[in-house]
Amino acid sequence: MTAQTPLLRLRWMWYWGDMVVRHTITRLATVVILLLLATPLTAAAQPSGKAYRIGFIATSAPNEAQHLFKALDEGLRDLGYVEGRNVAFERRFAEGKQERLPGLAAELVRLNVDVIVTGSNPVIAAVKQATARIPVVMAVSRDPVGAGFIASLARPGGNITGLSNDPSPDIHGKNMELLKEAVPRISRVAYLWNPDPPGAETYRQVAEAAARTLGVTLQPLEVRGRNEFEDAFAAMARARADAVLVVQDPIFLSARGQVVLLAARHRLPAVYGNREYAEVGGLMSYGPNVARQFRRAAVYVDKILKGAKPADLPVEQPTTFELVINLKTAKALGLTIPASVLARADQVIQ
Repeated sequence: MTAQTPLLRLRWMWYWGDMVVRHTITRLATVVILLLLATPLTAAAQPSGKAYRIGFIATSAPNEAQHLFKALDEGLRDLGYVEGRNVAFERRFAEGKQERLPGLAAELVRLNVDVIVTGSNPVIAAVKQATARIPVVMAVSRDPVGAGFIASLARPGGNITGLSNDPSPDIHGKNMELLKEAVPRISRVAYLWNPDPPGAETYRQVAEAAARTLGVTLQPLEVRGRNEFEDAFAAMARARADAVLVVQDPIFLSARGQVVLLAARHRLPAVYGNREYAEVGGLMSYGPNVARQFRRAAVYVDKILKGAKPADLPVEQPTTFELVINLKTAKALGLTIPASVLARADQVIQ
């Protein structure tokens, strides 16, 4: 009995030691698992643990660009950026006055924002002039290489990157075809355009070629500012235009309410380059979705805030185009849109 006592005591010591070790390991494992589970939630709520300042600048008035900012904000929220928590916005609007853009861009630079989100070439040009240091994300742009904003689509090479909403000039041929198919009787189409943006002349030439193919006469009318729309539509009336093609342009888009009203007043069927026109009463639109591009711009902002350089982020081009038809406007104009056109519409506004 006494010979077995040391052995028995040793076994008891081993047993209690093993229990203590197992208990310690279990507690450590529980702590590690809880930390691992908590980490992704914290990262999603605040991508890097600091508050960022994002500049937003637009040619139009706040109410005209509200849906674009909302799209950007929603895109950022999806990525974990919440205003008032880990991001603050500095919004600036030119109210349709392009001469204000350089001052607004300089103001954002003085505020030393972390990134600037822009839309349209006049804004991009003003921001590019104001800074070569602060990253700039183009939500929309037209021929950014030809405009001198970037070196190439694949490798922008500077502080500017983002998206182009610049489809090939052939889109004007498509717009002309849709207008002719929707309103077969037309024989003279006014072409409302701004000759200043890069590539504008090429687009006009494509529209003229498409008009000749369709047996339609094209009437180009230049507009460079909001105060010129009344005269342009008066010229359409004098020339007895049957319809009008309104090209993509930030000045036109910011004044879309005025443009659509003038088309209705002169009872002119119109095709536009942005869906926003059809949403406020334009007959039909065909082109890329600008709001969707602002939402996509959030991805570029996220990458830049996480350390990516704009110079290395390729610029994206539009790959999908939407046809929107407003049947209420068609009825007001006494038009019956053919079923073949309605069947191709992405959205029909009743």
